[in-house]
Amino acid sequence: MSEAVTGLGQELGGAKLTASSLRDQALRVIRARIISGELAPGRLYALGAVAEQLGVSVTPVREAVLDLAREGLVELARNRGFRVREMTDGDLDEIVELRRMIEVSAVRTIAERGLLADAEADRLREIAAATEKCAADGDWVGFLDNDRDLHMGLLAHLGNERLLTIVGSLRDQGRLYGLDHVAGSASLMESTHEHDTLIDAVAAGEADLAAAIMDRHLRHTRGIWAGHAEHSG
Repeated sequence: MSEAVTGLGQELGGAKLTASSLRDQALRVIRARIISGELAPGRLYALGAVAEQLGVSVTPVREAVLDLAREGLVELARNRGFRVREMTDGDLDEIVELRRMIEVSAVRTIAERGLLADAEADRLREIAAATEKCAADGDWVGFLDNDRDLHMGLLAHLGNERLLTIVGSLRDQGRLYGLDHVAGSASLMESTHEHDTLIDAVAAGEADLAAAIMDRHLRHTRGIWAGHAEHSG
């Protein structure tokens, strides 16, 4: 494992943060850079270098990195910085298996109970469209924000905060391989477009179809997040 401290001029894409919610913004940007593959496993990243690149003090960056460590995305190097945690195929398989256990059943219940109103379905479709655009443009911060908002917004209709906490944590842990490897691929766009069919099925109360789409979507996504655009199941 390399002990060289990496400068972040290229890795962070020149992103600069504004004054509001610096911790949250730093968290979003660093997470997106990890997931896109721009911050690579095995390298040591200094907090000061990250803060300088983002144009903020070390404090919000340190707080963001602590959050990422709790999520399991990074490992802290005391008084030195952090390393991106490398996920094994076994780790990813376990995470997706858990998500299938939870989210397929949750979506089925939402559809069965008719919990997704027309107005809310339209809002989720708008988010789905934004997610597709970000995927096509390679805007990974926007893509991840919209993708998370869509999935969590749909699951929120069960009114179960513990479910949202668990699924949110699993989502963040599972996304550690390069999106840049699959940018613009047919597999990524197909997976993203599955959001529309999922929303339609839930809104129509077609519980079996909605559950099948969610299950396929999660299996499809497993391959994409592993960095293998050709994998679909």
